[in-house]
Formats: sequence, structure tokens, C-alpha cells
Amino acid sequence: MSAEKTKARLATPTDLGANATKDISGALNALLADTFALYLKTKNFHWHVSGPNFRDYHLMFDEQGDQIFAMTDVIAERVRKIGGTTLRSIGDISRQQRLADNDAPYVDTQDMLAELREDNQRFIASMRQVHDVCDEHGDVATASLLENFIDEAEKRVWFLYESGRAATATGQ
Repeated sequence: MSAEKTKARLATPTDLGANATKDISGALNALLADTFALYLKTKNFHWHVSGPNFRDYHLMFDEQGDQIFAMTDVIAERVRKIGGTTLRSIGDISRQQRLADNDAPYVDTQDMLAELREDNQRFIASMRQVHDVCDEHGDVATASLLENFIDEAEKRVWFLYESGRAATATGQ
């Protein structure tokens, strides 16, 4: 199938201009790649956490992973709603993600908490940048979604920070 036919079949009506669709879709796809990377890292730590606070961290990482994964469909569908196309594969994700993977065979629990906190902070900064792109193009709907996602990520940072402080205070 030609590129023209493919583009025509995937066309979605939108009142955003072509530049807005291109800019916002590009920014959202990079964010989506980071969302998948953060999700997988969070689940990795959920599966591999150990130690005295195992149950608390295991449940917190699982809850946070579910929250992050729930964002993926919303972001991808938003890209399609504004006339863009989105990620298609793990390879596509790896080419666009900006958050680093952690393939270490063992990660200390305190390091897990710190790494996820830092990644969520980077993720928030990325969402704010995408929000700015949306504001430039008058895309209020995408900006609104991002505001909710930013709030959720700030709560994750808070929980990760306080969990790390509590563990340090008790010598764990």
C-alpha cells in the first residue's frame, strides 16, 4: 500500500493544524515511550524488591505500575484523535525513550526508590514540556490530560521520597 493510501486510511478529522498535529504527536510519542519505559522499570522493581519492607514496597510499586500503564492507552488514543500516528513496537519505544533502563541483576531497595523517584521527576519535567507544546497550539484537551498525569506523578514522587526517608530513619 502506498504512503498516500496509508495516510488517507489513518486520517482523523481535527481542527488542529498540520504543524500542531506533528508537534504534539511527536511530543506525545516520546512521552509514551517514556511511559512504557517507566512502567517496565516500576514492574521490574516490583518483581525484584526484597527486604524488611518487602510487602509495602511490592504493593506500592504494583500500584504505581498500574497507574503508569493506565496512561499508555490514553496518550496513544490522544495522538490518534488529533490526527497523528503512534508507536508500533518495542523497537519504536526504545528509539524514542529518554528514561534509562535498569538491567542490573540486583538493585538495592533504597536505590530502587531513589531511581524511580528521579525518573518520575524527569517524567514530570517531560510532561510539562509537552504541556507547553500543547499551549503553543491551543490544544486544551491534551494539556488537561497532562495536568492530571502530572498530579499523579507528583504523588508517586512524594510516596517514593517518604518511603526512602522512612527506611533510612529506621536503618533499613
